[in-house]
Amino acid sequence: MGMLQEFKEFAMKGNVVDMAVGIIIGAAFGKIVSALVGSVLMPAIGMLMGGVDFSGLSVVLGTDAKTGEPVALQYGQFIQATLDFLIVAFAIFMALKGINKLKKPPVAAPAAPPAPPREEVLLTEIRDLLKQR
Repeated sequence: MGMLQEFKEFAMKGNVVDMAVGIIIGAAFGKIVSALVGSVLMPAIGMLMGGVDFSGLSVVLGTDAKTGEPVALQYGQFIQATLDFLIVAFAIFMALKGINKLKKPPVAAPAAPPAPPREEVLLTEIRDLLKQR
């Protein structure tokens, strides 16, 4: 079997195709959630905190010797990215939780009948021995 045929079989397996669809949908979902966070949630959170815009928060460390421009540690962008991640992760968690509720639970095999009490086993053995006589 040639390498091209092996690759075709690999690429057409259900798991690979499902994964590709999941990545595409996940990327689109990530854009939606990022837009929600950036355009709706963060302005509201910033307003509640007294007009703070997280993405603009920074600390000036000094100036660049060559250009004279300030060198800043922009921790606000880190806060923004962290909040984006947490909200996206929570949204995905909730979506997966909903999907898992929609799945049918696996059908459990019928439980084996409980073993008879020891006295009953002994009585059955005695009965069988008496029958043999």
